[in-house]
Amino acid sequence: MPTESTAPMGTDLSQSYRGLLTERIARQLEHGIRSGDIQVGTKLPSERELAAQFGASRNVVREVLRRLEAQHMIDVAPGRGSFVREQSSQHARNYDALYRAGRPTVRQLIEARIPLEVEIVGLATERADQAQLAAIGRANDALLKATDVVDKAHADLDFHDAIAQASGNPVLRIMLSSISGMMFEMMLRSHSDPTIGEPGVPHHFEIFEAITARDVDRARSYMREHLTLGLRTYGKDLDLSVDVMARQHIETLLSQSKSRN
Repeated sequence: MPTESTAPMGTDLSQSYRGLLTERIARQLEHGIRSGDIQVGTKLPSERELAAQFGASRNVVREVLRRLEAQHMIDVAPGRGSFVREQSSQHARNYDALYRAGRPTVRQLIEARIPLEVEIVGLATERADQAQLAAIGRANDALLKATDVVDKAHADLDFHDAIAQASGNPVLRIMLSSISGMMFEMMLRSHSDPTIGEPGVPHHFEIFEAITARDVDRARSYMREHLTLGLRTYGKDLDLSVDVMARQHIETLLSQSKSRN
């Protein structure tokens, strides 16, 4: 198992490596909790034990635990440790476990996103106020400025969420949020592969420009083109389950990062 110590501290590559390592560890623990393999009330191993288990630093482990706590998956009790909490149906991302139980493929995720996000962008084009337009623009700018694959994926997700918020329909936004974990994993893949990421990035500005111009037909067309691009560029990964694709790709990126140091 690769360890974080292989990447020199203080370099951009080190930042990228730690980000990917955080994603891998968080995904593994999230899956364990959502599947029930790690049961409610279970005390997680200590930071030191988790760091040894995953070959990571305690700083990475702390970041993972903060993420799980923010997702309401664990409770952190100072001096006592971290405990798996009861999962409430009120959190949209809990549907993630239901989706993954069906082992959806990348193709199926794209097929689901097309009608959902084409409708979302149409409503956002009609309804977005100035503050919401500014939020969409900031997310697009953050994506263009990001150099790290994890930061790019987060900015990409923020862009699509900002459009969903601007739609003015909380049901549609929650529906999109419920698949955001799988979307993020696809975005990691896209932004680390120039044959996928580079053709899709210009669409973001085109979508934003169409929303700003209140051109519903153009916004819908650009969003559809943006999402269907994956059907042409993902190749054999299209019919892999999202989980398998993400696991294989994160391991590949970690190996590449390790070999460069």
